[in-house]
Amino acid sequence: MASPIFTTPFSPTITMSKEQTHHADAPSAAALAASGVFFRLLPVTLAVFVSFFTIGMQMPVLPLHLHETLGMGTLIVGLVVGSQFAAALLSRAWAGNFADMRGAKRAVLMGHLFAACSGATYLASLAFVAAPATSVWILLLGRILLALGESLVATGALGWSIGLVGPQNAGKAMVWVGIAIFGAYALGAPVGAAVDSQWGFTGVAVALIFVPLLAMAVASGARAVPPTATRRTPFYRVLGFVWMPGMGLALCSVGFGLFTAFIALLFSARHWGGASLAFSAFGLAYIGARVLFGHLPDKLGGARVALVSVAIEMAGQWLIWGADAALTAHWGAALTGFGYSLAFPGFGVEAVRRAPPQARSLAMGAYVAFLDIALGVTSPLAGALADAEGIGSVYLAGAIAAALSLVVALVLLVTTTPQKALRA
Repeated sequence: MASPIFTTPFSPTITMSKEQTHHADAPSAAALAASGVFFRLLPVTLAVFVSFFTIGMQMPVLPLHLHETLGMGTLIVGLVVGSQFAAALLSRAWAGNFADMRGAKRAVLMGHLFAACSGATYLASLAFVAAPATSVWILLLGRILLALGESLVATGALGWSIGLVGPQNAGKAMVWVGIAIFGAYALGAPVGAAVDSQWGFTGVAVALIFVPLLAMAVASGARAVPPTATRRTPFYRVLGFVWMPGMGLALCSVGFGLFTAFIALLFSARHWGGASLAFSAFGLAYIGARVLFGHLPDKLGGARVALVSVAIEMAGQWLIWGADAALTAHWGAALTGFGYSLAFPGFGVEAVRRAPPQARSLAMGAYVAFLDIALGVTSPLAGALADAEGIGSVYLAGAIAAALSLVVALVLLVTTTPQKALRA
């Protein structure tokens, strides 16, 4: 017989069966000691890596395709790139509820299908290069499809990972999912640039069709976790639990958004050659920080780790802003990646501590929605700023946003964790 187990005056009742309640509990310490957190997460991590490799391939290629092939200005480049994040924001509630009610693994598999459709749309846009406005609109549709896929994969993978290893290892789960994502960015960027150099944007679009299908094959063999809810949870209810850590995430994600959208244009404008090494520096520093220090959010507390991380990111953004040579910008990219690396799990651990476990995927979707807001707003605004003040000015704005994120981390550090939920 089903029984309500999560009820507060400000939140819905989520009904779960006894079997679902059993599986929603954290895995036992003995089981985790036997198999290890890493090996439990490995299949999900591999699937996420292959999936986000497609996004990494686009990073150094799509802005230049829009700017140089289609003749679009920086504002349009920012709007098209940022549209993915805006669309992802609007789909987080749907993706989170889908993962909680239908299963996180199913959400991840469906996300790969959307990503493959995005690649097909990119390929179709090349038939209209002679009509740049039409080609841009088709690319915009591709970005929206990619956003739906990314929303399902990211939200589902976070809920899936935490379900496998338990909330006491939430920081480690976020660390390994993040390593997969940014490792894919680091390797995907030079591969995308190489494919574009050899076969043009056509080759990139074809790769974007087949790589997600490979990710789908990897994910299909991984162990699923049962759905954790039997009814839809209103998004705004869960949002109330995670808004403060989410605000910290949003502010520190501005620098990441500026880096991905404009670093290729900065290198082009200053005649420093391709930006693929900058993407690799960001990604490798990001991975290095997580491998070496990924255990710290669970051990020391998320707010404390986030505080140090965003300070490092701020220094990286400042360095890119003042760079007069490619090498300096590479160092700024590395510091940005190193700092941002642990900011996400740092603020994320604070979000998990505040969120109801029965709506974990939705809570992670709500948390990541703040990332979407930041990236969706940042790209077009920064494009306008670049038009007015020059491409380098956007990284001064990134340093200021990181400083504000540091303030949020301080507030979280000195405040107590609110009551997570009342159990019947």
